[in-house]
Amino acid sequence: MTAPHVSLTDPTHSSFLPPPDPVRSPVTGWTRAHWEALADRLLDGLLPYASRGLAQYRLPGRPGHAGSWSDGLEGYARSFLLAACRIAGSGGRVPPELIERYAAGLAAGTDPEGAERWPPIADRAQPMVEAASIAIALHETRPWIWDRLDDAVRQRVAAWLGGFVGARANDSNWRLFQVVTEEFLASVGAPHSRAEIDGGLARLEDWYRGDGWYTDGDGRKFDYYNGWALHLYPILWARIAGPRADASLTEVHRARLRAFLSTHQYFFGSDGAPVHQGRSLTYRYATAAPLWAGALADATPLPPGRTRRLASGALKHFTERGVPDERGLLTLGWYRPFLPVTQRYSGPASPYWASKAFLGLLLPAGHPVWTAPEEPGPVDTADAYLALPAPGWLLHSTAADGIVRLVNHGSDRLPPPPAEAEDSPHYAKFAYSSATAPDTPADGPATGPDSHLALLTADGTEVSGRGRIHPLGAEGRRAASWHRAALPGSDQGHRIETTSVVHGPWEIRVHRVEGPPGAVVREGGWALADDSGSLTEAAGPGWALARREADGLTSAVVALRGWEEPGADGPSHGAVAQVRGANAYGEYSATPCLRLTGHPGRPHLLVTLVVLSADPVRPCDPEVLRARAGTRVTAAGAVVVRFPDGTEEEVPAEAGSG
Repeated sequence: MTAPHVSLTDPTHSSFLPPPDPVRSPVTGWTRAHWEALADRLLDGLLPYASRGLAQYRLPGRPGHAGSWSDGLEGYARSFLLAACRIAGSGGRVPPELIERYAAGLAAGTDPEGAERWPPIADRAQPMVEAASIAIALHETRPWIWDRLDDAVRQRVAAWLGGFVGARANDSNWRLFQVVTEEFLASVGAPHSRAEIDGGLARLEDWYRGDGWYTDGDGRKFDYYNGWALHLYPILWARIAGPRADASLTEVHRARLRAFLSTHQYFFGSDGAPVHQGRSLTYRYATAAPLWAGALADATPLPPGRTRRLASGALKHFTERGVPDERGLLTLGWYRPFLPVTQRYSGPASPYWASKAFLGLLLPAGHPVWTAPEEPGPVDTADAYLALPAPGWLLHSTAADGIVRLVNHGSDRLPPPPAEAEDSPHYAKFAYSSATAPDTPADGPATGPDSHLALLTADGTEVSGRGRIHPLGAEGRRAASWHRAALPGSDQGHRIETTSVVHGPWEIRVHRVEGPPGAVVREGGWALADDSGSLTEAAGPGWALARREADGLTSAVVALRGWEEPGADGPSHGAVAQVRGANAYGEYSATPCLRLTGHPGRPHLLVTLVVLSADPVRPCDPEVLRARAGTRVTAAGAVVVRFPDGTEEEVPAEAGSG
């Protein structure tokens, strides 16, 4: 699968790369030399934006909420992590000016009277995040930078990092920033708090939910922070702590990382694209960081050739689609600049957390992850189904088109009650994939029609959100949850219970919907997008479809039960919702939708077939799908669903049972 709005043959996006190696890397063609070349391209692209003393990188773009002063530090710290991987990974055999550049930045940034001094580390302040990157980079480059600094500069660096001691971090992955920073201080004999280090590691235990999954703080906050933070920092902490680390604790972290990687490998499409879900997606290929962490800590179940195939696939995916841009910069966006995938804290240099993807360079060039022949990823070879009970997710992927689909019945990123339930389009949807993104308008409701079931007022102007997700289980090819839908301005919520059953490229959703009499019910499939506007749209009785002409990717919804209007002979006519400027995958997006214009006012059963596919062998003809798929209700109230190929599965009357 490709993003059609970017030419993969444009030489401006690959002229800095060496030729592919089809023998060592038969899947991606990429080798360590490609990683080094891209790292150099990213580091070189930052130079025009460096301050005179090299302590800040003042990149163009919207400032983060912490302000431009902090943004400049962010540019230094996150790129220093990339430079550290490049320096340490080559044993210091890099152009001397790269080492000198970051050493000079340390001197200027920690000079309390200097024009380029860094903002201090204070309670819950953004410099806490950046201090962790600096501490990790200093540890990894110690022979080439820290050990060669003037003693006065070392003292100033330790004093600035020491602002962490006694400071309060946000009660989330930020606790680990304190852990690694203070462990570095301990490693150089600087003041630190062992109680704060131990306390941060202990807090991590409170968030572990089993099978390799953490929630990022209290609540149900599952996303890529599992990989690029909650698993990664304990591994990097152990590298800094060395013999000071508790061996039993590090083994616990390694075992959990192994468990996580056994499923994380399924989150990458065959084209290298990660599933588009969660916050901070502008870090892009940082999704590869836990793959390398597993290799660094000897804590991975993956063969070395598969580790490289998945990591290189992600890096190549974005590189072929214009990342970095023609200036060599990582922008606030996904492929092109696109602010709705960012958060308030995202500043112009925030995307350089992508530097974590380059941790593999810390492994020697002779390590098997660099020398073993690439092996296909699990999505490349066969259809796959994976239930993840901890986050409440269901993954299903298809080898014919290389697409991974994530069905969400558990992650809403909400703190525990009584916190107010709000929707984020990157958490509230029923489904995400490696080939699509949710519509995320800069303004307007977060609960757009794509991958959502909503109650609407009769005029369609007010839409219910999904709010807090209450998981009912994930097992086999089935997952379920319920939520309370309330129309804006109304205190009355209506329970909507949904069970998803997956098979091949298909998902059948069984909804038991409460609602006020006469309310409109709307359900949408995946949003398709591209920049050319070449999206084919079609709709008919009980179905709607959108197709991307460039690659045949098709999104469709088909009514199987309950979508008939009162007194009508068949289901209502489907429709396609169009939006512009709201999707990370392209300027134009289209979502197929079904609509019931009059809820009966009592619990109502709706069953929908939802399809996302580019498989030429299993075409998405809605009329054929309607004829072959179906449902029946047993005397006990269970719903038996039939997929288009005849496969059947029973959904119990109570979604959490069976």
